[in-house]
Amino acid sequence: MKKRLYAILIYICLVLLFGEFTVIAQGKFTIARLKYRGGGDWYNDPNAIPNLLEFIGKETLIEVAEDEKKINLLSENLFSYPMLFLTGHGKIYFTNEEADRLKTYLENGGFLYADDDYGMDKYFRSEIKKVFPNKDFVEIPFSHPIYHSHFEFESGLPKIHEHDGERPRGYGIFHEGRLVVYYTYSSNISDGWPDSSVHGNPEEVRLKALRMGTNIVVYVLNN
Repeated sequence: MKKRLYAILIYICLVLLFGEFTVIAQGKFTIARLKYRGGGDWYNDPNAIPNLLEFIGKETLIEVAEDEKKINLLSENLFSYPMLFLTGHGKIYFTNEEADRLKTYLENGGFLYADDDYGMDKYFRSEIKKVFPNKDFVEIPFSHPIYHSHFEFESGLPKIHEHDGERPRGYGIFHEGRLVVYYTYSSNISDGWPDSSVHGNPEEVRLKALRMGTNIVVYVLNN
């Protein structure tokens, strides 16, 4: 009963917070995976988000859907989802129309979480400049609420997958004081969400990734 009541409160808050956003189906939260042009593998690790949603459902009082949604920036139902997820290894390309739509989405309550799965960094940074030409990424300090919204990450992002020895970094873009784009680099959080057999990550590493993913979602739903 408490869980259902909490879900109803979350639902009401979402309607109030996101204004022009439409209702989340049946009051259950899900994440929309962003399909983009350019040839990058936006679709990789298809069981990553379902696994994260299942974990969130067990670890919080948020009622979650069983699966992600797949949308592009020109989808009619873009504003139905408070959170977009973008990942991949390679090239990303936004048309001017898509960049304008993403800007409208973000400035009206939306949130984009992007996770560099190694190789997309320069392309993602270039395309985000189309969206916010006058804004730059800033590194998010460890004290930011996104690292403390549900689980504690005193030292910021956990390192999930090793590529080149760089430390994990979380970057953000803010609009009117609100974090609207969160970008994880050299951490590869979403690499820890799929089944353990996919990437061979130890369970303690996967747990860190799932907990950080939960933090991102909880932060989005409360800000």
